[in-house]
Amino acid sequence: MALAGGAQVRAHVPNTGTLMTCWVPGAPVQLSRAESPKRKLPWTLERVDMGGGWIGVNTLRPNQVMAEGIAAGCIPELAGYGRLRREVAFQAEAGEAGRIDIALEEGSRPPALVEVKNVTLLDGAHLRFPDARSERGRKHLALLTAAVASGRRGVMLFALNRPEGERFGPAWDIDPAYGEALLAAAAAGVELLAVRMVHTADGIAVGAAVALDLVRRCAGPRW
Repeated sequence: MALAGGAQVRAHVPNTGTLMTCWVPGAPVQLSRAESPKRKLPWTLERVDMGGGWIGVNTLRPNQVMAEGIAAGCIPELAGYGRLRREVAFQAEAGEAGRIDIALEEGSRPPALVEVKNVTLLDGAHLRFPDARSERGRKHLALLTAAVASGRRGVMLFALNRPEGERFGPAWDIDPAYGEALLAAAAAGVELLAVRMVHTADGIAVGAAVALDLVRRCAGPRW
């Protein structure tokens, strides 16, 4: 990647997806630099502009931004809790153990487990998840379903990390098994939220909720 002065650098990309619809050679990017001498690559790819505004491709950022937004009361469905913990271990009574991004406690509603997913795949008017087959994503849905069965709230929070797109839906053509698992989780009581992340010149903030469209189309785009 080229810096403003023309120097070429290699940057770490903290994203295990395909970067489909949010990367082409030569697109404007924003990098951050770590000062730690232990880093093999001091530069990190943070966001890309495909012509419609910044797209956040660093998958570590949404958890931080959403946790701060929840604590500040920016997401009404998750407001009113006195305690927020991150990276919480959860063991289903009869199933796998795993880690969930956020736990909310000490509120008027039941304790909540919230999993955050970074969404960057653009498909016309829709933003979709995942951009590659995701067994890990299905595991998180199973954990949230188990949380609901235990009396907690289970919340799947999709962080829409680009400005385009009017609705959110699963990427049926890429991972139909995830789409089916998402529908099953919703039917079991898992709450689904899709919330925009708003990029400013020097940061990211929590924006408004976006409508859900979970319907499986008979034919869709081919990637």
